[in-house]
Amino acid sequence: MVEISILQAVLIGLWTAFCYMGNLWGIYTNRCIVLSFGVGVILGDIPTALQCGAIGELAFMGFGVGAGGTVPPNPIGPGIIGTLMAITMSTVTPESALPISIPFAVAIQFLQTAIYTVRAGAPESAAHALDKHDFNGFRRSANMTIILFGVAGFALGFLGAFSMDTLSKLVEMIPQWLLDGLTVAGGMLPAIGFAMIMSVMLKKEFIPFALLGYICAAYFSMPIIGIALVGAVFAIKHYNEASKTAAVAASAGEAQEVEHDDWI
Repeated sequence: MVEISILQAVLIGLWTAFCYMGNLWGIYTNRCIVLSFGVGVILGDIPTALQCGAIGELAFMGFGVGAGGTVPPNPIGPGIIGTLMAITMSTVTPESALPISIPFAVAIQFLQTAIYTVRAGAPESAAHALDKHDFNGFRRSANMTIILFGVAGFALGFLGAFSMDTLSKLVEMIPQWLLDGLTVAGGMLPAIGFAMIMSVMLKKEFIPFALLGYICAAYFSMPIIGIALVGAVFAIKHYNEASKTAAVAASAGEAQEVEHDDWI
């Protein structure tokens, strides 16, 4: 088992805080691949970290689409906790780390909801402070949510890294057959994520292109970049045809309007 020093735990806490605050800054740092990469740099195992981040990112492509009023799990679970377990525990693989960390992701999402609930009155308090010309109070009200995210993120990252000894003992209690099953489940979760996002975004007229991508990958062993380039060709073709159709429709509308004016 890889030992984590206090300095490394502090750095992981600071990295988690920065990425978590980026959820409000709009810089998209609260993603599995970004969170995992920082942990890999701090612990000196970037390949394992990127494997965890890539698996988590594929799964969360679908989990991030909250259907209806559902709230998806938080990427800090697999991005930080899952990566920590995969790097520090020899019995945990990147595939099994994803399903093991999902309960943490759900719990962290409850914490985020609690922060939003506590700060529900922030706009009113900021406006009230501004009416009183209390600019310091306005700044506190406007920035307190980000500050709470930073504090919560540091606590999650630091405690997650600092408590790896306890988590490793809990993981050692899991039988090997269950870990093997979790590894298989972790390999299936990205497919479930793709299925979820396709159920939301895929229209019937785009199904042939999805099948074409599957054929390129499964039967022609084409790399991802090649499949993306093939998709780009069809996307450009579709864009040009749509633009041409819109231009023709606009010209027909103008001609009809001119004829209508002549009739009057």
